[in-house]
Amino acid sequence: MARAAGGKEAAGWEGEDGQCDSGIESLRSLPGGRETPAATEGPPAAPEETLAEAAAAEERLDSSYGSGALPEALPEALPEALPEALPEALPEALPEALPGLPGAPGSRPEEPPPRPEGLSRQQLDALTYLSEDGDTLVHLAIIHCVPAVALCCIAQLPREVLEIQNDLFQTPLHLAVYLEQPSVIQALIHKGVNPGLQDRNGNTPLHLACEQQHLQCAQQLLEGTATADGTAQPRGHHQDLQLQNWQGLACLHISTLKGNIPMMSLLLESGANIDVREGTSGKTPLHLAVECHNRRAVQFLLRHGAFVDAQMYNGCTPLHLAVGRRDAAIAAILSHSGADTLLRNMENETAQDLADGNDDLLALLPFDDLKISGKPVVCSE
Repeated sequence: MARAAGGKEAAGWEGEDGQCDSGIESLRSLPGGRETPAATEGPPAAPEETLAEAAAAEERLDSSYGSGALPEALPEALPEALPEALPEALPEALPEALPGLPGAPGSRPEEPPPRPEGLSRQQLDALTYLSEDGDTLVHLAIIHCVPAVALCCIAQLPREVLEIQNDLFQTPLHLAVYLEQPSVIQALIHKGVNPGLQDRNGNTPLHLACEQQHLQCAQQLLEGTATADGTAQPRGHHQDLQLQNWQGLACLHISTLKGNIPMMSLLLESGANIDVREGTSGKTPLHLAVECHNRRAVQFLLRHGAFVDAQMYNGCTPLHLAVGRRDAAIAAILSHSGADTLLRNMENETAQDLADGNDDLLALLPFDDLKISGKPVVCSE
């Protein structure tokens, strides 16, 4: 035990070189630690790095959209003229490298991935930095709105690195769409990243574009980039427009709920199924438009060929929903579009049954109640 001036032993062991062990009391002997009582003389001064500096070196970079600020020197230290500035802007030894890349723990020496041309080992280590939340330097540059850094990294890194998902399962493409950075989206698509990867909520970047109503981002995701001769750049991955998130919603469902007619039009022109059913109750976009009392969306979908008598899993048609919600205007639109007033849901109810007592709705629905052997008979004029 270290001997104090008053003859008492201070907590913590002192070796031949005057170093203390890791006991709690040993913190008192370190600069920035707990104050040492006046009667006790601490061991020799600690090394130059203080506890505060050590904490700063381990500062956490999280992946939330409102996360702590990116190191202030990064935007200035990483100008557009990269990668020469990368070694000066980032530490020589980053805390963690991406698995499988040169110098990363666990990489197999017999099959080393090719190093991008013109990059030194130090620059590659900087570009393959991985934070505690799984964010690469590209993620962080997008989160903190430094597109020049993101574009440089995208140009230097292989596609597999650009598809890395952080702890929230967000790829750089998710973040670029969410934060509406068209130039970054274009660069990522040109690099051939997969636009169908899903985040922790099951959303693809296109789901996010529909949710945030970023029409330009959706156009870029669906059209790809254009080559110098004006022809479309072929995409390396198929964009599944019927893919559902974990709430059972496809992109057309989301844009219908938002009432975004231009987005709905773009999706239909790109091949979205107008009668796609959502996964929880089997509603089509027409059902959702009726539920939202959105006459414009209902008329738009009917004009583009939506099936007016589509049934949910419980058998309800859009007309059932309109009558049940006492929406005479939409019920009239559906009726004039040929909706069947006698279709029954699983409760054995027709739209007429649900309209009972509402004169406005009953006036829209003819009473063809005559039945033979349980089948309705419609009389001609």
